[in-house]
Amino acid sequence: MSPNETLFLESTNKIYKDDISNSSFVNFQIWDFPGQMDFFDPTFDYEMIFRGTGALIYVIDAQDDYMEALTRLHITVSKAYKVNPDMNFEVFIHKVDGLSDDHKIETQRDIHQRANDDLADAGLEKLHLSKEMDSYKPGIEKAFLFDVVSKIYIATDSSPVDMQSYELCCDMIDVVIDVSCIYGLKEDGSGSAYDKESMAIIKLNNTTVLYLKEVTKFLALVCILREESFERKDIHKFLGLIDYNFHCFRKAIHEVFEVGVTSHRSCGHQTSASSLKALTHNGTPRNAI
Repeated sequence: MSPNETLFLESTNKIYKDDISNSSFVNFQIWDFPGQMDFFDPTFDYEMIFRGTGALIYVIDAQDDYMEALTRLHITVSKAYKVNPDMNFEVFIHKVDGLSDDHKIETQRDIHQRANDDLADAGLEKLHLSKEMDSYKPGIEKAFLFDVVSKIYIATDSSPVDMQSYELCCDMIDVVIDVSCIYGLKEDGSGSAYDKESMAIIKLNNTTVLYLKEVTKFLALVCILREESFERKDIHKFLGLIDYNFHCFRKAIHEVFEVGVTSHRSCGHQTSASSLKALTHNGTPRNAI
């Protein structure tokens, strides 16, 4: 089913249960509850439900008035967290494909801000809500592959590009280069302000973290992350996972350039051979300038 077809899906009107048993390693159940169902009603034993739950996914319709949905989200998450603090919480923002790119970003930020404010008021600041809109990823909000000289991004993820985020990443590249020019060069002025060791993390005052790392001598990967990702208990594992994925990405980029260089050399060799043949006729070299 294409993303646009999800706009015409009917609302869930009863409880559905799906058993996922692809192998001995993948074996779990998905319970789909209608949005209007109140499973905190005395007829439901919500403590038993949440105690054995690994993840709670709350779906919000972006094309409806989601204020009531946010209220129910706060109640649901608060009670579920008290029963099972180890549970993962995800918020899926549904039906955003019918919105403009600017409206998508505005909706995602509004839901994110309101949900976190409600949790903070309830004293649940440590509770982490991951929000998914289209391809929004938990931890990393946005990623760009930049040409460090022109500040043109040559690749990005599939989520909408926010010009403010783009300009913020451009400014980070300038800051890193400027600081490296002052403190990164040797005493005699030799060396490079941007090399394979170039890496920076900048924490802003709006719960945003900027992450930059060198990919090649011309390219840099710049990511926008959430501050709470750096406040988790397993921060070393989180950074290790980012570094591992980055090294895989860098290796793939270098392989792409190696293929390009090899192809260029092959074409150049064929051209040189053709030119050499053109300079000779019946074994006699032609005059060439």
